[in-house]
Amino acid sequence: MALDQRVDRLERALADLAEAQARTERVLATLVGRVERLEDRMDRIEAALVRLAEAQGRAEERLARLEEAHLRAEARLARLEEAHLRAEARLARLEEAHLRAEERLARLEEAQIRTEHALQSSAAQVGRLSDVVGYSLEDLAREVTPAYLARHFGVDVPTLDRRFFTVDGEEIEIDFYGEGLRDGKPVAVVGEVRSCIYGRDVEAAVQIARRLIPLLPGPALPVLFGFVVHPSAREAAERTGAIVITSMGR
Repeated sequence: MALDQRVDRLERALADLAEAQARTERVLATLVGRVERLEDRMDRIEAALVRLAEAQGRAEERLARLEEAHLRAEARLARLEEAHLRAEARLARLEEAHLRAEERLARLEEAQIRTEHALQSSAAQVGRLSDVVGYSLEDLAREVTPAYLARHFGVDVPTLDRRFFTVDGEEIEIDFYGEGLRDGKPVAVVGEVRSCIYGRDVEAAVQIARRLIPLLPGPALPVLFGFVVHPSAREAAERTGAIVITSMGR
């Protein structure tokens, strides 16, 4: 083969190698760019992983706080449930006590009704007896009252009689009336007779005695005389200063 031909083939081979080298360099440049881009992505991924790890840490801390708060809430709920149970037990005891009080009150009301019926029956019987014997209760009051007043209240009244007064054009009848002395000072006994004396009778007698004061020689002393004295009459007498006397002189 001629030298010229061999040189030509060598030159073409070198040109092919140069082109291949250029292509290789272009491929390498492309690979380098891809690698750089991959490295950037890896950097971003690593940064994202760091942020995720930090977020995970914060989430775990928050979860731990929530668990602690949940435990505290459960403990508080347990205490509230215990307090509720105690309150229910106390309420049950109060309800039982209330029922017992209502039962006791019902028994007392029944006893009061029986007592009132008995008093009404006694008053009716006494009233019928009074109708039969006329003014025997008033006569008894006139006989018993002076000695009772002298012994227990230091009131000296010689006699007691039925008396009529006129006040503001109204005639007022007094079952037994007498003028006497108490501690050396004038006093007027204004008396009413009732078969059974109640608190309302005492109040009425006191009002009548007050109306008569301008016509009396001294202070009025309201006195009530009867067979039976109801507890309400005793209370009213203590409160108003009136005197109640039973037919037995008590």
